[in-house]
Amino acid sequence: MFDIGFWELVVIGVVGLLVLGPERLPVAIRTVSRMFRTVRDTANAVKTELAQELRMEELHRDLKKAEQLDMKNLSPELQESIDQLKDAAASVTRPYEKREAGSAGVHGAETDTPPSKEPQDKS
Repeated sequence: MFDIGFWELVVIGVVGLLVLGPERLPVAIRTVSRMFRTVRDTANAVKTELAQELRMEELHRDLKKAEQLDMKNLSPELQESIDQLKDAAASVTRPYEKREAGSAGVHGAETDTPPSKEPQDKS
């Protein structure tokens, strides 16, 4: 990271011992190491997030490219998977379409309870 060798660390340790003293030097070393760890973890998190965003952008670009080619040049396995997904999506939306078409003329037709024969109080 900083390309510091062994002898440079020894010089820094001796100077730190002379400046801070033996009581405060361990606390200072722990504090500095925590700061470096925090900076390193933050940099790794940013790097990971950036890589994920770039992958997502690449996938979006590939998807748009496939849409522009009208998905004619896809492999048979991929085309079969897409057809299965389309069939599954159609089967999920069909029950809702039937219910909406059957109750289009009558408001509240989807209830299963028959209307009561007793008059309701309007108090």
